[in-house]
Order: sequence, then C-alpha cells, then structure tokens
Amino acid sequence: MTERNVLGGELESCGTDPLTGFYRDGCCSTGPEDLGSHTICAVVTAEFLAHQRSIGNDLGTPMPQYRFPGLVPGDRWCVTAANWYRAHLDGVAAPVVLAATHERALDIVPLEVLRRHAVDVPPDLGALDQL
Repeated sequence: MTERNVLGGELESCGTDPLTGFYRDGCCSTGPEDLGSHTICAVVTAEFLAHQRSIGNDLGTPMPQYRFPGLVPGDRWCVTAANWYRAHLDGVAAPVVLAATHERALDIVPLEVLRRHAVDVPPDLGALDQL
C-alpha cells in the first residue's frame, strides 16, 4: 500500500542528510509503533529549534543511541504533528514540505494551517492556484 501525503499524492522523501523519519527511511512514514506521529516534514529554523528545546524536545543535541545526529537550521526532519502544531500556536512554526508530510498529520493539524507554512513547489506550477 502506498502512503499518501496531505495533498493526496504519493508520500515523497523528506530527507536523507540527515536521514529522517520514525523508521529512518527518509520519509515521514508512520505506523502503530509511531506513538508521536512523526508525520510533518519540516525545514527546521533556529526559532523552531529553540522552541522545541524550551518544551523539552531538544532536536539540536546529537543522540547516537537513537541514530539522531542533532539538527541545524535548514535541515529537513520528520517532526511530531503535536509539537509542530504547538510551535505554530506559539508563532514559531517551521516551514513544511507538503508533498513529504504524511496524511496522518491531518488528524492533528488542519490542512489550511499546513498550507500557510508550505515551502515546496509542486512539479505542475498550475497547482499553485489550488494552494
């Protein structure tokens, strides 16, 4: 079964440098083991990283035991929908790559909110009119 993104298309890769995803496969795939719903492909910013640290989610410190390299601004990373949404509510949401954001993110974050923070450009530029 093909996993879908929030736009209804096939889920695209979020990033491989660093290698992201709950399953460390480069995609924001999810499943029953992913209790945190690591479904939003974010391009992290310094403000977002500082916010995450302030709520107890330190994304900047490497944790090799979890294959986590530590993030720097500009990295693409599959973040939890709840923590991303909290950052949005606090005014520091990271930009989102919609084509690489899993449809399950919509269980927590409305599509309109994700679209306001979208940074990806669809292959068919005519699709921009639909955003």
